[in-house]
This record gives sequence, C-alpha cells and structure tokens, in this order.
Amino acid sequence: MVEEKRPVVSIVTPVYNVKKFIRETMDCVRAQTFEAWEMLLVEDGSTDGTPEETQRYLDETGESRIRLIRQEDNGGAARARNRGVKESRGRFIAYVDADDLWEPDKLNRQLRFMEERKAAFSFTGYEFADENGKGTGKVVKVPETINYKEALKNTTIFTSTVMFDSEQIPKEELMMPEIKSEDTALWWKVLRSGRVAYGLNENLVKYRRAGKSLSSNKLEAIRRIWNLYRKAEGMSILSSCWHFCFWAIRAVKRRV
Repeated sequence: MVEEKRPVVSIVTPVYNVKKFIRETMDCVRAQTFEAWEMLLVEDGSTDGTPEETQRYLDETGESRIRLIRQEDNGGAARARNRGVKESRGRFIAYVDADDLWEPDKLNRQLRFMEERKAAFSFTGYEFADENGKGTGKVVKVPETINYKEALKNTTIFTSTVMFDSEQIPKEELMMPEIKSEDTALWWKVLRSGRVAYGLNENLVKYRRAGKSLSSNKLEAIRRIWNLYRKAEGMSILSSCWHFCFWAIRAVKRRV
C-alpha cells in the first residue's frame, strides 16, 4: 500500500522581542502530529536577544524545518508576514504568532478539514491563555462559515488559527496591507472577493495575552477597528457605527 503524500504547510511567524516565549512556540510546532511543515521565523529587528536565543534552539535541536529569516530593520508584523509568505515553499500557508501555542493535532485536524471541504480559507476555535501559556478556560467558538458582510461585524478570526490554500488563493493575494490590524484587513480583502472562510469549531490554539494592560489593549483595538472601517473599507460614518456596534458586542462576549 502506497503511503498518502500530504501537501506541505508553511508556517509564518513574525519575530520581535519574544525571547521569553519563542522556544515554547517552536516546541509546539515541532510537537505537531502532522510532520510535513516548514516554519519561517521572520526576525524583525529584536533588541532583547531573540535572534540569538532562536539560533541556540536551532543548533541544539538540529531542526532543519525551521528557517530563521533576518530583516534588515524593523518593518512591522505585516511586512514580516509578507516576507515569510513570499519565501514559503508549501501549498498551505498557516500563521502562528511568536507567543501563541498550538495543540499537537492542530495542523492535522485543520488540513483534513480543508481537504474535505475543498476550502481555500479556514480558521479554528481558540482559548485565551495567561502569560505563562496556561488556558483560562475561556474558549472562543467559531461559526461554520463566515462571508465578507458577516466578517465586518464579527472579528472572530484569530491570526494564529488561520490557514490558506495557495493553489486557490495565489500568494500575491495574501500580502497583508501595512496598516494596523493588518491581519483583519487581509481577511476582509480575501472575503470581499466573494470567497467564504470555513470555521473548524475546535479549540486548537492558545492565545497568550501578556504585556500591556487589558484596558490599553481594548482602547487600541477600538481605534484599529474604527480605522479599518473608515480607511481600509472606505465606509461612511453611519455604516462604520452600525458595524462597530455589532463588533463591540461580540468582542465583549468573547472575553466574558
């Protein structure tokens, strides 16, 4: 019996001042039950010793599937992710931020899910975690599908859960705009073309929340989503307010 050959998944991770977390994130990728992957760590000008820590890890483990790509200067998360996508070799593109964590069966479950549905764009459920990566018990459930109009009122798609099929969506179309909330802007751009995103309602990712206070994070999120409506999508003030109300209610529900 001939063993089934699975497509390669390219995992793109922007890396900036995450020395405290980067080993654990690389560990969770190496622990995946699906083994046909490559991880592109795009170092974006860290000043805390992250590149050295990453290189030590690669030297210790001899992990050839992880590539460290160094940017000349700090260009932000969008530019780093775009560099990773451009240099990726796999058919499928996945993202994991450098402080988030995956369950061991994440890639296997999501890839099977996409293959069964012939999906070009998918995302999964996730759980909030504390600074130590321990789940808080607050799990975000996701809908079976989401289209452009629905996504404008529901930013439930979390970056570290997303996977694209680059045979259906060319990599040139997966370039994130260099604006704040670049990830959400990309999801909307892809969906605006008439595509649908498929949700795998399983808790496969831990979203670590650390660093800034929750109150400052909320204020920044409000500014970002408002700017997306007004500038990225070109909505009127009335339409922006309408969509923002739905976004705010759902954002609160995800966190309480």
